[in-house]
Amino acid sequence: MPEHVHHIVKRLILYICICLLAGIGISGMTAFFHTSFSSTSSILFPLLTSFLMVFHITIACFMGMKYWSSKRRLYLTPVSFGFACSALLMLGTLSSYPDWLTCNPAPVVNQNDAVIYYFFRNIMMAVLFMSSIILYYFRQRIMHSWKAHVLTFTACILFTLTIIVLSWLYSSHSPWLSVNFIDDLSHTFTPLWQSIIGWLLMAVWFITLILLISLSKLRNIFWFSGAFFCSAYLFTLFQLLSTAGELDQTWYQARFFETLCTLFLILVLLVDVFILYRESNHKYVHSYQNSIRDPLTRLYNCSFFYDTLNQQLAKVNAQHPLSVLISDLDHFKRINDSYGHVAGDKVIQFAASVLESHSRVDDAAARIGGEEFALLLVNTGEKEAQAIAERIRLAVSAGESHLPERMTISMGVYTTYDNSVTAEACVQRADEAMYEAKNNGRNQVIVWHRQGGGKKARISPGRKELIFSLEIEDILFKFTD
Repeated sequence: MPEHVHHIVKRLILYICICLLAGIGISGMTAFFHTSFSSTSSILFPLLTSFLMVFHITIACFMGMKYWSSKRRLYLTPVSFGFACSALLMLGTLSSYPDWLTCNPAPVVNQNDAVIYYFFRNIMMAVLFMSSIILYYFRQRIMHSWKAHVLTFTACILFTLTIIVLSWLYSSHSPWLSVNFIDDLSHTFTPLWQSIIGWLLMAVWFITLILLISLSKLRNIFWFSGAFFCSAYLFTLFQLLSTAGELDQTWYQARFFETLCTLFLILVLLVDVFILYRESNHKYVHSYQNSIRDPLTRLYNCSFFYDTLNQQLAKVNAQHPLSVLISDLDHFKRINDSYGHVAGDKVIQFAASVLESHSRVDDAAARIGGEEFALLLVNTGEKEAQAIAERIRLAVSAGESHLPERMTISMGVYTTYDNSVTAEACVQRADEAMYEAKNNGRNQVIVWHRQGGGKKARISPGRKELIFSLEIEDILFKFTD
């Protein structure tokens, strides 16, 4: 058996099981309520109708918003119109029970009108469901055609208005076209349910169900709930056609089953809204991260670094110092010229990974230039920042096997205990210390600090003995170039 056929069979089996369980549950529930409410003239029937009306309005709004958010979902338009029109027809049903809000012990009930609105609502929902299924099947061909959208909206508006007008005319509001489907005194449903009209309704819903299963393949939970919705109407119509007595219980079953499948459809739509929200939030987070990250290294970019630095400077005091590290790869131009830009990118990525591994949650590691990096250290004093910078220098010097050659890095450190210092001043002073490291032989850490009104750069311990040899190396490299 092909895999897609296997999936369809599994969905059908699951669908049948859900329908059977729902049918058994509703039958038991209606039997319980039938013992408490003696007839459809009680408060239960219009109360369930009111709940259904609110649910149908909710579904119509949800589907309308889904279509508005994505015009590719044109197939949702007929269903949205169907539920909106269904809610309007339920107003007609409630008008058949004018005394139910007052709990009148002898209420005035026009059950014939209720049946007429129910009949037209079945026809309308089945036709619009079929239209939705057909639009879904041809969605790839028509979703970009504005004519298809205009025709769909026009057809839905005209059809729903026609149904509303016909249901009103055939009810007791029009003495010329009104039809008596039921005797309000004897509660006799025979003229409707044992005639061709009742079987016609079942045939329409059965065709709708077959089209839905065959064209949608029940490939998502939305169409799964749609198939369950069709089954609910088929079940209730079958009960009405096959019932010889206890017609009140049958009407309760119709309302309970319809309420259940409507709630299920609302749940599906809420899940869909949650999924859309999660996807939208994921896209937003992804877009935001792209706006603050360097595309090559995935470190923060220059603008985000300055924003974070300004935020952290406002919290600086004598107990909470802040340190800024500015670093630059030594002889990076040689890498690009000798090995190409691909190798140069690998070197930059390697240096970025070293910086990121030495940053904490509140710190910020950023790429602020071609081969220039910055590291913001929160609540970090001068000695601790110098030690971190030294560890970074040693890690870069250790290198990795995939690098074209051993790399070194020069770093400048600036620490402040004063929140009046600007972000630009912090970066400038750390940058000055970094250039001092460059001038003194590279591959070292220098700390910027002020003494006696003048600037002084302090070389990290253990690096002075290497300055002379690095200077000779630099002179030889320049002479070779």
